[in-house]
Amino acid sequence: MAEKKITAANFEQEVLRASGTVLLDFWAPWCGPCRMLGPELSALAETHEGSLTVGKVNVDEEGELAAHFGIASIPTLILFRNGAPVAQQIGFVPRAQLEDFIRTPDRQA
Repeated sequence: MAEKKITAANFEQEVLRASGTVLLDFWAPWCGPCRMLGPELSALAETHEGSLTVGKVNVDEEGELAAHFGIASIPTLILFRNGAPVAQQIGFVPRAQLEDFIRTPDRQA
């Protein structure tokens, strides 16, 4: 399944009320590392279909969401479990590190 576009309008339903794990990617189309991360996240979403939802938040279009989470650098990944943020990663990371990141024990983001 492809990544979901997350907006202020669907954030509560798609992230806060989601059961299971949601990985949010705060990105922008002009960001080189964000574009490099895109295919890695697509592969991750495909590999973990049914147990992981990957959401994309375009910071240019969703400045309010980015500000709410204090996003200062992109790409920034925030891992949510059962509606709560549990971990955060800033910058490009390869697939193996993404796999480790989504298995991170819960901790406050």
